Amino acid sequence: MTPGTTTVSATPSRRTAALWGLAVSVTLAAGPLVLRHRLPDPLAVHWGAGLGPDRSMPLAASATVGVALWAVVWVALLAIAPAVSGRRSARAGWWGALAGSSVLVLAMEATTLLANLDAPSWREARLSGWLFAAAPVVAVAAALLAVRLGRGEADGLTGEVSAPPELRLRPGQRAVWVGRAGNRWLSGLTAAAGAGGVLLGVLWALGVVGDGAAGGTLPGVAIVLLAGLFTSSLTARVTEGGLAIGFGPFGWPVRRIRLDRIARAWSETRSPVEVGGWGFRGLPGDATIMLRGGECLVVGYRSGGRLAVSVDDAERAASLINTLIGDQVSA
Repeated sequence: MTPGTTTVSATPSRRTAALWGLAVSVTLAAGPLVLRHRLPDPLAVHWGAGLGPDRSMPLAASATVGVALWAVVWVALLAIAPAVSGRRSARAGWWGALAGSSVLVLAMEATTLLANLDAPSWREARLSGWLFAAAPVVAVAAALLAVRLGRGEADGLTGEVSAPPELRLRPGQRAVWVGRAGNRWLSGLTAAAGAGGVLLGVLWALGVVGDGAAGGTLPGVAIVLLAGLFTSSLTARVTEGGLAIGFGPFGWPVRRIRLDRIARAWSETRSPVEVGGWGFRGLPGDATIMLRGGECLVVGYRSGGRLAVSVDDAERAASLINTLIGDQVSA
């Protein structure tokens, strides 16, 4: 497929998802109803240390909450189905989310019902350790299987694709391109985490906050701060050595792609919904580094894969990459 070509890929079937979601909803509602004569009311719904029950809920309320939570996920997936039709990785992720979330809610309800089955009261409910561990494992396995089966045919391009203009360099002339991108919301969250950490540290030093509160909060603040610093912005640079993508305000870590690995580059419009969210999204060989929706630089590898990077002035970067590749071929 060449830049500028648009093909139509199959949208994840909303009919299939609707029928599947309806079947899951009926199953979630039917389980407690069928077994109601063998279940205590209220029902144990939460488990503490040693897998002992520490929270209960009326049987009808428990069933209603389970169906309602699943319905939120189900409706959200139905709503975004048309937006993920153009990316193979997004389609695969959509099917994985549908299968994984549905299996997880079913496994969680089955685990809860089995733990309460024939118990005289919710306090006598007993949760099996292997059942507790099996629920997320089965859900992940279902999601991975759905990702594998739901990828479909090769990518079509649903966004706006721009073939970059030709760029001519005089003999001996060198050129460098530098572009940047950032996520203002994540930058704001990082700044807030940093400010909160400083304030907490000052309050701890003054004795206003105890050691326990500070020790329990500061590690989480530090994690948010470090993650935000390294994922809220990036700098991309194109030189004769290839494409270098540096993360965070210090441009580290750096991902480098040599020119001899690139077949061609172009610019393309992509959105977070289309690629499955923010961050490093996609499958190996077909990934997107998504910090903000809009213009992206896309490099197609000689091996057949591709990498997209959300960055400003992507069209000029693609022009320079293609020119440098052409110069290497003609040299």
